[in-house]
Amino acid sequence: MCNACGFPTAPGHWTDAGADTPGDRLRMQYRRAQVLKKILASYGLSASVDGQIPGIQLSSFTGGQKSLRDLEAVWVEAERQIGKPLDPLDPRFIGIDSEIAA
Repeated sequence: MCNACGFPTAPGHWTDAGADTPGDRLRMQYRRAQVLKKILASYGLSASVDGQIPGIQLSSFTGGQKSLRDLEAVWVEAERQIGKPLDPLDPRFIGIDSEIAA
């Protein structure tokens, strides 16, 4: 783990469950970023994983970007930036499941 930034995420984080290989973990991170990007777009935020910077990058419409350790940290930071709680089970998000799965 990097002493300067604390990345990469400690092994065994629950969001990596089911990923047996580093390739599986990377694919899951890209997939997670795709779903986050669709959910956060309606709040003027975007999430990405570039494969070089550990963790998830959260970007705002103003161009600000923050690297975050894991999904929980993304959620907390997104709520902080929009100034209200985010409900991942909001019907708007449930309706995009078929679109995300494509």
